[in-house]
Amino acid sequence: MVFSSHVFLFYFLPLALAAYYLAPPRARQLVLTLFSYAFYGWANPLFMGLMAFSTLIDYVCGLVLTAGTGPDRHLPPDAPRTRRHRVALACSIVANLSLLGFFKYFNFAAENYRGLMDALGVPPGAGDFALEVTLPLGISFYTFQSMSYAIDIYRGEARGIRNFVDFACYVSMFPQLVAGPIVRFQTVADQLHRRRHTVTQFARGAAIFCLGLGKKVLLANPCGKMADTAFNAVSVGPLEAWTGAVAYAFQIYFDFSGYSDMAIGLGLMLGFRFPINFDSPYRARSVTEFWRRWHITLSTWLRDNVYIPLGGNRRGAFRTYGNLLVVMLLGGLWHGASWNFVIWGGLHGLLLAAERLTHGRSLLPWLPAPLQMAVTFLLVSLSWVFFRSESLPAALTYLGSMFGLVPVQESAGLLSGLMYQPYYLAALLLAAVLIWTAPTTLVWTRRIGWPKVAFVLAVFWIAVAALTVQSFNPFIYFIF
Repeated sequence: MVFSSHVFLFYFLPLALAAYYLAPPRARQLVLTLFSYAFYGWANPLFMGLMAFSTLIDYVCGLVLTAGTGPDRHLPPDAPRTRRHRVALACSIVANLSLLGFFKYFNFAAENYRGLMDALGVPPGAGDFALEVTLPLGISFYTFQSMSYAIDIYRGEARGIRNFVDFACYVSMFPQLVAGPIVRFQTVADQLHRRRHTVTQFARGAAIFCLGLGKKVLLANPCGKMADTAFNAVSVGPLEAWTGAVAYAFQIYFDFSGYSDMAIGLGLMLGFRFPINFDSPYRARSVTEFWRRWHITLSTWLRDNVYIPLGGNRRGAFRTYGNLLVVMLLGGLWHGASWNFVIWGGLHGLLLAAERLTHGRSLLPWLPAPLQMAVTFLLVSLSWVFFRSESLPAALTYLGSMFGLVPVQESAGLLSGLMYQPYYLAALLLAAVLIWTAPTTLVWTRRIGWPKVAFVLAVFWIAVAALTVQSFNPFIYFIF
C-alpha cells in the first residue's frame, strides 16, 4: 500500500485515525501497531513475520542490555560494558545485517557468482542457484531503525523498553515504515510514553501530508515520465539526455521528499515528531553541504554508526579520506544491490574527500554562490545517471549521449514529441521554481492561516484528481 492511493487516502487512513483516537490512551500503541502490520502486509503477508522476527530479536537484546539497571532501565554512558553487553549488541547488529544481507543481496551475489563462473569457463548451469529471493519492502529502513535501539541503549543514549507492544509500535509505525525517515530510537523514546495531541498539531500534520502528496503526484510523477522516456529510449540526443537527467534529479527529490513530508505529517497527526529528512538539498554549494541536506536521517545514521567508529577525521587526512569513501560505498550499496549504486556511492565519496581539501566548501570556492550551487547540482545530476540506469553499460552510454559521444539514430527525433508536452514541461518548470525559491514544507506550515488552508485543500484535491487518471505512480525508495 502506498500513501498516494485511493485505498490509503479514503479507507485505510480514516479508519486508522478513527480507531486510534477512539481507543483508550493505553491501547493506542496496540492499535497503531496492528494497523501498521496490516499496512505492511498489504502487499505480502509473509513480510509481517520477517519484521516481527527482527523486532523480537532487538527487544530481547534490549532486555539483556538493561538487565540489572533498575526501574529506569538506563545504562549510564560512563559505566563499564561487560561481555554480556557486547554480546547483546553484537547479536542485534549481526541479526539485522544478516537479514538485510540475505534478502537484499543474495540475488546480487548469485548473479556475480554466475558471472565469475562464466568468466572462468565453468560449464553453463554449474553456477546456477535454485533459490530466488524476494526483496521485502522497506527492509533497509526498518532493520536500521530496529538496530538503533540496541545501539542507543549500549551507548547510554536511551532507556530500554519493558513493554513489547511499545517497541513493536516503534519498529512498525506505518508512517515511516517502508521509506523512512529513519527514526532512531532515542528520537521517539519519550514520545512512545508521553506525547501531545492537539488540534493545531493535527492540522499542521494534515497540511504537511497534503503538500507531500502534491509533491509526489503533481511533480515527481510527470518528471518521472520524462526521465523514463529518455532513459528507456534506444537512442537519445544530447538535449533530450540532459532533459531526462534533470527530470530524474527532480523526480527523485520530489518523490522521496514528498514521501518524507507525508510521513512527518502523519506522525504529527498521531502525536509523533519525526526528524526532518530534506532541507532544500539542491541549494547546496558543495557535495558536503548536499549530504547535510539530503536524506538527513540516513546521513546522520551512517555518520554516527560507521564514520565515527571508523575513526572519523581524528586519525589523519588519508584515514579521513578512506573513511569517507568507505561510508559512501556502503551508503551506495544500502540503496540497492547493483554495481551502479556502488559506483554512485564511490563518486560521492571521492567528491567528499576532494572537498576536504577546501574544508567542506565548494570545489570551486572562488565562484559566486549561485554558480557554486549550479556546479554542485551538475555533479549530483551526473551521478544520478548511475543511480537511474539499469546497468553500468547503460549508464556509460547515457552519459556519452549527454556529451554527444554516442551516434544518434533517426528514431531519436520522436523523443522530443513524447517529452516536450506542455504538461510535462510545466511540471518541470514548476519543480525548478520550487526547488530554488520556495521555503521547505516544514517552514511554510509553521503558521497556517485561511489562505494557506485553501491552498493546501486545492493541492490535495488536484492531486486526488490526478491520481484518478495517472497510471504511473511508483515510489522510488520502496525498492530500497
